[in-house]
Amino acid sequence: MTRTHLELAERAELRPAPRPDVRARVERVVECPASFFRYLYAEVGRDYFWLERRGWTDEQVRSRLADPSVSVHLLTLGGAPAGYFELERHRDGSVEIVYFGLLPEFLGRGLGKYLLTEAAEAAWALGASRVWLHTCTLDHAAALANYLGRGFRPYETETYEVTLPEPRSAK
Repeated sequence: MTRTHLELAERAELRPAPRPDVRARVERVVECPASFFRYLYAEVGRDYFWLERRGWTDEQVRSRLADPSVSVHLLTLGGAPAGYFELERHRDGSVEIVYFGLLPEFLGRGLGKYLLTEAAEAAWALGASRVWLHTCTLDHAAALANYLGRGFRPYETETYEVTLPEPRSAK
């Protein structure tokens, strides 16, 4: 697996994508229930081996969401959840897009470009000194192209071996 770290060092580097559907909305989830967070994480990441948080207890989720440096933002389309992103402000002034993605039913509609634009804008609104994220070869095939298309620049890559379980959708 290859992991690529990317950044926007300045707000002007962002190449925004338009909203592809007038029904698309992004809003910060102020009091996100642990069950809803768990649903978003599991469903958005189900085909990409997002495993790290699957075993988290409700208390672990609530603790993460109560951290003032963390925020969760929900993309809806006509009122239905369509995707989300999680931001984390770091002590160095940077803001990381920790998790980002769409529910499977909403892929291929241009919503990922719009959602990434909104994530970067939300990070800059927090006063970010830079915005960064990482992706890997296990993520959606269009993920890296989306990041590059929005102006993110790679600054580090690492390659290593991983042992993966069979994807849930393949069972």
